[in-house]
Parts: sequence; structure tokens; C-alpha cells
Amino acid sequence: MPARASAPTLREHLREAPFSLAMSSGFFGFFAHCGFLTVLEDEGLLPRRVTGSSAGALVGALWAAGLDASVLEDELRRLRRADFWDPFPGVGLLRGRLFRKKIESLLPRPAFAGCRATLAVSVFDVLARRTLVLTHGALAPAIHATCAVPALFHPVFIGGRPMVDGGVADRPGLVGMPREERVLFHHLTSRSPWRTEASMGIPTRPGMVTLAIDDLPRVGPFQLEQGPRAFEAARRATRLALDRSLARASTHATADARDRPHDHPHDHPHDRANEAAHGELVRLGA
Repeated sequence: MPARASAPTLREHLREAPFSLAMSSGFFGFFAHCGFLTVLEDEGLLPRRVTGSSAGALVGALWAAGLDASVLEDELRRLRRADFWDPFPGVGLLRGRLFRKKIESLLPRPAFAGCRATLAVSVFDVLARRTLVLTHGALAPAIHATCAVPALFHPVFIGGRPMVDGGVADRPGLVGMPREERVLFHHLTSRSPWRTEASMGIPTRPGMVTLAIDDLPRVGPFQLEQGPRAFEAARRATRLALDRSLARASTHATADARDRPHDHPHDHPHDRANEAAHGELVRLGA
């Protein structure tokens, strides 16, 4: 039997064939997602499909609409709380008009149609109590809705129905990703006190490589000064990840093909046969 070829690096894996990109929710994690995406742009590793929730959907949708990550970086470095802070009585602290205005000003095109990558945005339908995946229509309402964190923003009405943050029930932003896709998943680890242990786990699925970066600086509306630090940390970690051998970087595999989380990356023994079928994890510290 011929000797098995050495495992590819993440960079080589992404160059082998077209891939799709999913980015998770994570409050003000759009700084880290943008840092990650600037590295993919630098390397010419561009996805054919993008899905996401909340912060991941914001960055992914703006990029799919034609806004380069390097341009978004400049916008984020200039971001101030006054740009989106508009308290108003209602179901949530912020009315959201300033946030919508900001999104509209950044979008190179107004609708899903004509995006450079197929796009799917997860939102949470409050009345149906389930995730709804948006793939058509206007982009600004979809981005606004997927970022409408409950209690922080008022719900966003789409088709006459109230929608909120897509991360409520689809934290990974993977519901809109077809099962047959070859996926790179950027997972923002959560330290939120209100999240359940299960919802904070790292999902796995066939054909998916996950990049998880631990200990990123925490960013929020009153911690925007941490945003550039989170951007740079994610950018550094992504560059390191591209050079990692997937066989060496992978730390777990699952016994089934469902998108279910892991409590810890070392819960399961290293098993290359399972890794090929159920995906791989590249986990780095910031």
C-alpha cells in the first residue's frame, strides 16, 4: 500500500476546492470576524457561499454585498457608541434607527440579489419561536434583525413579523448552510453568563473545518476601545491557523454527523477516520 500523503495545511485545504464560510454570533464579535476575514482576503481565499448569525452575519453580509473586509476594518476602527446609540421606549433599550442608517451607508448594494457570494442570514422569529433563514429581499433589514440582541434593540419587523438576533437559536449561523457544502467555520467562543453550556459548545459536521480562537478581548458598547485589539488578535491567530496541518491541529471528532456541540475539545480520542467524516477543529489562543 502506498504511503499516505502528509495532511494538508488549512491554507492548502482551502485552495483544493471551492468552500463556503460560516461565522457565528458573538455580541460585538464583528471586530474579530473582520480580522479573520481580512486574512482570507489577503490570501485570495474567498468563499462561494456565506452564512451567519448576528455579528457573523453582519460581517458576512457586508462582504458578500461587495464591501471588502479591509474597508470594513477602517469603518470599525472609527466606530463610536454615538453612531448606534439611540435609546427609545419599547421592547429593548435602543430603537435601532441609527444602527440601520449605519448599515445602509455601508452596503454597496441593497439586496441579496447580485451579491458576489450566495448569502443566507439567520434571524429568530419571535412569534414562531424558531430560526428563519433569509436569502432574498433587502439586506439592511436582514442585517438589522440578525443583530437585534433581545433587550438591547427593539425587534425588527420583516413581513409583518417581529425578528431578533439570529444567535438566539442558531448561535453558529449554520442553519442556512446546505449539508453538502465544504465549510470553513469561524467560531467565537462565548463567555456570556446567560448562555447554556450546550449553546456555547463547538458544533461539528461532515466536511467542516472550524477555527476557534480562545480568549479574545471582550468588546461591547462600553468597551469599543477593545475592538481593534480583538481584530488584531483574530488576524494573528488566523495567519497561524493557515499554516497548521489539519491532522495535527484537529483535536476531536464525533460519533455522528449532527451539528451538536462539544463540551471540551479533548472529550473524544483522536480518530482520523472520524475526522474525515465529521470535520476538524483548529483551536488557538488569542
